[in-house]
Amino acid sequence: MNYKLFFLSLLLIPSFTGIVYGHTVDGIGDYRIEIGWMNEPVVSGETNALELYVSPLTACPDIPTLLECANSQEFENGIDGLRKMLKVQFVYDKTETITLPLTADHDVPGKYYAFITPTISGYYQANLIGKILETPVNLSLHPPPIAERSYIEFPQSADLALTEVIDDNSKLEQKIETLENTIKNLETSNNQLKDQIDGYFVMVLPIGIIGIIIAIIALIKTRRS
Repeated sequence: MNYKLFFLSLLLIPSFTGIVYGHTVDGIGDYRIEIGWMNEPVVSGETNALELYVSPLTACPDIPTLLECANSQEFENGIDGLRKMLKVQFVYDKTETITLPLTADHDVPGKYYAFITPTISGYYQANLIGKILETPVNLSLHPPPIAERSYIEFPQSADLALTEVIDDNSKLEQKIETLENTIKNLETSNNQLKDQIDGYFVMVLPIGIIGIIIAIIALIKTRRS
């Protein structure tokens, strides 16, 4: 027996199980509700769909809560004909909402889709509103979060590359403008210093000439005496 392959299969099984049970499960009345994204990982800016599974919920005498009871069961014997009876309301940041109709899966009774293109990454709330046959439904569910698309894009998209080029050009223009302002300030300071030096020269030159004249007169007087 190849023990390496055996242990490797044991490591892989939990990974696949995590994918299957990545959906959110809840219950209402006599029904089991399960939601999850059609394409995973779900990323912003990409059209996706919330998958909704509705099936009968078997009573769980030994399980105290409805949520735990629903999680202990799997989807089977799905309930068909709910496309016009249920809607999904998406809520983002408790302020942005959109209500979407359901599309029935043609091959799997009890499976429905609510198509959406999420534009922002993060957590969304999905409110299931309407009726399951005669049971009123107003249930809040939380599907897995939406990732930022730019984190998994490769190679870099043209739009993103263009944005970076524009940003680099803007930074370069700012640096050039700063350099030009620095040069202008230096020129202004140099001109001011030159004007001050010229002013000092104009003031000192007459004083020097007068001093020389006084010295010459004093010398002449000294010789006469």
